[in-house]
Amino acid sequence: MSRFGLSVALTTPFDENGNIALDMMVAQAKRSLGSGCDSCTLFGTTGEGSSIGMKERELALTAILDAGIEPMQIVAGVLVDSAEDAAEQAGNALDLGVRNILLAPPSYFKNVSDEGLFRWFSRVFSLLGNKARDVLVYNIPSVTMVTLSVPLVARLREAFPGIVTGVKDSSGDWPHTQALLQDHSDLIILIGDERHLAQGVRMGGHGAISGVANFAAAEVAAMANEGRDDPRIVEFVVALLKHPVTPAVKAMLARELGDQKWLAVRAPLLSTSTDVQRELGTVFDRLFRAKAA
Repeated sequence: MSRFGLSVALTTPFDENGNIALDMMVAQAKRSLGSGCDSCTLFGTTGEGSSIGMKERELALTAILDAGIEPMQIVAGVLVDSAEDAAEQAGNALDLGVRNILLAPPSYFKNVSDEGLFRWFSRVFSLLGNKARDVLVYNIPSVTMVTLSVPLVARLREAFPGIVTGVKDSSGDWPHTQALLQDHSDLIILIGDERHLAQGVRMGGHGAISGVANFAAAEVAAMANEGRDDPRIVEFVVALLKHPVTPAVKAMLARELGDQKWLAVRAPLLSTSTDVQRELGTVFDRLFRAKAA
């Protein structure tokens, strides 16, 4: 199994009319790939994927590919509740040759069982038919309120070999991450919480899909590829998690690029306040830019 490495959870820029700013998106993808990322994950949580419809997805994917980025450098996130919609979004991306699909469970219904989740994933794969391959199931219960249990992952991988090939674990629950690494060491286990990334890689994790990589790619790459501890990243993520994460990531990218257009988010999200932007910038500068005495 080839190493997955680091995929930037690419944030999605919007123009003054609320449309995807395709040129900015392409530029950020190229910048990330040139800064140590092995691939770009589009339409994930950081990319506001649940707010981006099918036509927009097609436009964005086409723009990325037309810019010369290889399909195998792209992971496509799918964050919808309808199995039919999930299969349509995944199928379109797979037709274009993307590396992986990052598939979140349905999130509208709460307190669902492993059996119900298994049936939902089974329906998606049935609708995909022979297109189905290279799916990373996405565990992010802080957003979906759904946990993909270790036994459920075992059942999915056994029922769908070659289709369910990995897990992105953004639970922030280290014992859960450990269990995935111990029980499913031959799957692609990706660590979504940068606080646990280096340790997870040293235990056999295959890398990460990271929002922080939008503005600190080289530092996160060392963690994802070498299992190298970086207390600066850990401390900054602690500060970041005190605020809505996607707007905060965009605020940091706007600051690093000197382009306030990156602050724009789609409703129901709101842009990060000036005070929070200042707070995060101060923490970042202290950690990454302070000169040694």
